[in-house]
Amino acid sequence: MINKIRDLLKDRRLKKIDYDDYDRIKVHNAILSEKKMMKEVFSEFYSLCLRVTDKYFCNDGKELEIGSGVSFFKKVNPNLITSDIIPAPHLDMVLDAQQMTAISDSSLRSVYAINVLHHFPEPEKFFLELLRVLRPSGGCILIEPFYGVFAKKFYSNVHPSEHFNPQQKEWTSSRKMGSMSNANQALSYIIFQRDKELFLKKYPNLELINNYPLKNYLRYFLSGGINFIQLAPNFFIPILKIGELLLSPFNYFLALHHVIIIRKKK
Repeated sequence: MINKIRDLLKDRRLKKIDYDDYDRIKVHNAILSEKKMMKEVFSEFYSLCLRVTDKYFCNDGKELEIGSGVSFFKKVNPNLITSDIIPAPHLDMVLDAQQMTAISDSSLRSVYAINVLHHFPEPEKFFLELLRVLRPSGGCILIEPFYGVFAKKFYSNVHPSEHFNPQQKEWTSSRKMGSMSNANQALSYIIFQRDKELFLKKYPNLELINNYPLKNYLRYFLSGGINFIQLAPNFFIPILKIGELLLSPFNYFLALHHVIIIRKKK
């Protein structure tokens, strides 16, 4: 039944493409351009990233977005360097975040990654790269799938090419992974919640500044994201915002994303 509902709601333009290829970015760009509700959610992600950077990170250095894909973050942050592991004409560079050879040591003020971490087969390599490329007091902002009651159910069923397994023992994936396939969407829970003390022990020069759920889950869910058709018209947006505000005491149960703020020590 779930598979039938998922197939019925999936945007028809995505049904025959390879998610690990550039075709996925082209189609996602087209879908996002049509979705005011989804664009508003991403705009809130970007505003959050900028506020956190100004509040917690050093003042000098470049800013890098990894896994940019269909991101329009650069429109609100013109000096941002955009990158993805898949080449695309609207991005600044092709970059593997687990091996950022094109980025100089201690050159970055901030690294942004929205729905990216759980696609890394070897996330420990990424954390080592953060230590290398970040300036002292520079940091990384991750926005990842949350692990609350609703998020667990949602992410366990929404993508047949991905899974949600909080019991995965190792951080490194044992599955063969493409850039967008076979990812464990529970990875941020595993590293920063279940294994938080292990993370801090492994990387004593990285500190976890904050980790909390985000509240725009009603609009994210009803927008259909960038894979499914929108389930509510745009004129519902103000009503949904009020609903998110009223439901904010229940964010830990209902949220679909959380933000993790990491800073390199001085």
